[in-house]
Parts: sequence; structure tokens; C-alpha cells
Amino acid sequence: MGIRVVRLGTPRIEGEGLRLGTVRRPPRGVPKAEFASRDFYDVWMPLLSPDPETVKAWLAASDDATLAACRKRYISQMKQAEPARLLDLLAALSHQTSFSVGCYCADLAHCHRTVLRELLIERGAVID
Repeated sequence: MGIRVVRLGTPRIEGEGLRLGTVRRPPRGVPKAEFASRDFYDVWMPLLSPDPETVKAWLAASDDATLAACRKRYISQMKQAEPARLLDLLAALSHQTSFSVGCYCADLAHCHRTVLRELLIERGAVID
């Protein structure tokens, strides 16, 4: 049981469970009916993605100060009522079942999923 943090579009790991896409936009050029079969996600949860402006800045960041500012903005966004409740729910569910959360980014330094992992751990989530 627990949560795996994955890169969307990569092959699923045995026992991974339901895959949640914590991204702002669906994958380009992929029909909706194929999101799950092509290992993107089973359920789309854009509420756990940074806002579009933060995503753009994070992906373009070329220095530690910009990365830190993006991280801070994302954490602030996740403190809002709806995302915070969703994080609490996922943390609680992680004690009952296996599932994964993910994003498309190849470079973890430029991706919110590392921070998402930390936020879930802070809430007591079981992380695989």
C-alpha cells in the first residue's frame, strides 16, 4: 500500500494501482480514451498542479533562486482549501490502497512532483 510518485507516460510498475495525473493539461495528441492505456493517467487531478504561470516559470528556470521561488509559489497554492483537502484525502487513502501520482517532466529539478511528494509525507502519507 502507498503512493508512488511517477513520471506520466512511463510504463506502470506492477502493483502501482490507479494513476493520478497531477498536471495542468492532458497529454497532447493523445485521445482521451487512450490516456490510461498509454500509461499517462486513469484520473486527471489538475487541482494538484501548479498554476500555468508557475509551470512555465518552473520549466524555464535556470538558477536556484527561480526554482526556489517556484517551489514556494506551488506550496502556497497547495495550502488553499481545495488542494489541501485533496492532499489530506490522498494521504489518508495511502494507508488503505496503492496508487500513484505523477507529472510529465523528465527533470525532477524542474518538476512539482518532488514537492508534491514532500507535501504528502508531511500529511502522513505512506510513500512507496
